[in-house]
Amino acid sequence: MVCSLTAAWIATGCGAAPSERPIVTVSIEPQRYILEQITGDRVQVRSLLTEGANPETYDPSVTHMHNLGKSLGYLRMGNIGFEAALIDKISEANPDLKIFDTSAGVTPILGTHSHGHEEHSTVDPHTWTSVKNAKIIARNMLQAMEQIDSANKEYYSANYERFITHLDSLDNAITVSLTPHRGESFMVWHPSLSYFARDYGLNQVVVGNAEHKDNSVNDLRGAIDHARETGARIFFFQKDIDSRQVSAINSELQSDEVNINPLSYQWEEEIIRIADALAGRTL
Repeated sequence: MVCSLTAAWIATGCGAAPSERPIVTVSIEPQRYILEQITGDRVQVRSLLTEGANPETYDPSVTHMHNLGKSLGYLRMGNIGFEAALIDKISEANPDLKIFDTSAGVTPILGTHSHGHEEHSTVDPHTWTSVKNAKIIARNMLQAMEQIDSANKEYYSANYERFITHLDSLDNAITVSLTPHRGESFMVWHPSLSYFARDYGLNQVVVGNAEHKDNSVNDLRGAIDHARETGARIFFFQKDIDSRQVSAINSELQSDEVNINPLSYQWEEEIIRIADALAGRTL
């Protein structure tokens, strides 16, 4: 029997060999890192958006969608654009698939990814770039796993408690290191650190845009002038997907360029790298 395209993309079946461990799917690699701290070796956690892919242009492969159809549950990030484009199709093809919003309960930041009349309603999707938010995300993940795999509820709960204790220590350490820098500004090309800035009383200055596109000459000049006025000394950018205009801007500003990857699996390493840069530690 030949599978239909829709079935191959989304639905379970077509004689696929069973996996050694059940599959749970998430949207992005930082989610996979957080969830694996809870699930340990009990499930396979797979990401739709693999490391190095651009969420602005992401188009899931047939394999990704097929694996999603075989999953016990899908833990979406919550406000990423490609999720909204897929969720109805996923739900229609897999009515029994449990879907969870792992950003539920996070106080949203609005307006950083705005377009015209949407200015005050568009939610900043980068909820995971915050240790405080990661605690909420982890709690949502625990509750999801308790529904998906209740047989391992105690195991997941114990792992969760250890992870939350670790996150508390990480948050406290960052708070101590950044308290002397409260009120200071830093620059980013893409507005990916809004929640981090809110956590520690910092000011994120966006000199690029939410779509990773080049600015017009006037916008570029305005961004340079605004960044100079804030006295920002750190410029965060994403090497693989940010605009070539990063170097052009910084040739005038002479700030310290710091390459970050908010979509990396190494979530904690990225958070520490950002904090260390802002605290003036050697990178």
